[in-house]
Amino acid sequence: QVQLVESGGGLVQAGGSLRLSCAASGRSFSYYAMGWFRQAPGKEREFVAGISRSDDRTTYADSVKGRFTISRDSAENTVVFLQMNSLKLEDTAVYYCAAKELSYWSRTYIPLLSREYDYWGQGTQVTVSS
Repeated sequence: QVQLVESGGGLVQAGGSLRLSCAASGRSFSYYAMGWFRQAPGKEREFVAGISRSDDRTTYADSVKGRFTISRDSAENTVVFLQMNSLKLEDTAVYYCAAKELSYWSRTYIPLLSREYDYWGQGTQVTVSS
């Protein structure tokens, strides 16, 4: 089992940048595909970015493509990052980190649906102001 703790959220002006971190305790992320989701008030939780278990394939929601980057710390594989640049007002939301344990044979798969993920962090608030 793995516990996830997000950090790095805060208040930023439109056009600014933030980097979110998701730290693991209990186990390395080596066995997991990782995803970032977000939920704005009154809206459903939506997929933002994902990274595969093994070969670091990534995928992004169209709304963040070219602005956000998901990555892992390659040394110990216990932290996943979400670098967010050119932030917009509509990026305001609570951001959640999620982990999906996958076998070696599914190492290139990136789940896109929240129900596919096994573990979740508590979320970190990102507020973009004008």
